[in-house]
Amino acid sequence: MGTQQILLVVLSVIIVGVAVAVGITMFGTQAENANRQAVLGDLQNFGSSAMGFYKTPTGMGGGGSGTPGFALAALCKYIGFTTGGLYSNDNGGYTLTRTSATVIKIVGLGTEVGQDGSGKVKATLTVTATNASPLATVIDN
Repeated sequence: MGTQQILLVVLSVIIVGVAVAVGITMFGTQAENANRQAVLGDLQNFGSSAMGFYKTPTGMGGGGSGTPGFALAALCKYIGFTTGGLYSNDNGGYTLTRTSATVIKIVGLGTEVGQDGSGKVKATLTVTATNASPLATVIDN
């Protein structure tokens, strides 16, 4: 083989290697973004269901607009969580806590590693039923 042919083979191997590395990076980023969007979508659905529970009268199985004393277990059952406030699906795991009669917090932990590489994709939804815009989402990772 001549020098030119060897250079072409080496150059081809380098180009293929770079292309594979870029493809792997792009795939990982896309998987992370897709998981983050799926977790955010789930959180929005849970938040909407929680608002439905809050606005439903207690006689119909709802929260009665924050009536003091409604059980967190009733809210969990209404939106599909376990009585302990846990839920999981293919997108990740979710934890529900109530901070007051009109405020709940749902934390979603995805299945893909987040942007900083330190942990899984994570987002928090705070539902404040008495606000004009009751759903507030924060992307943690």
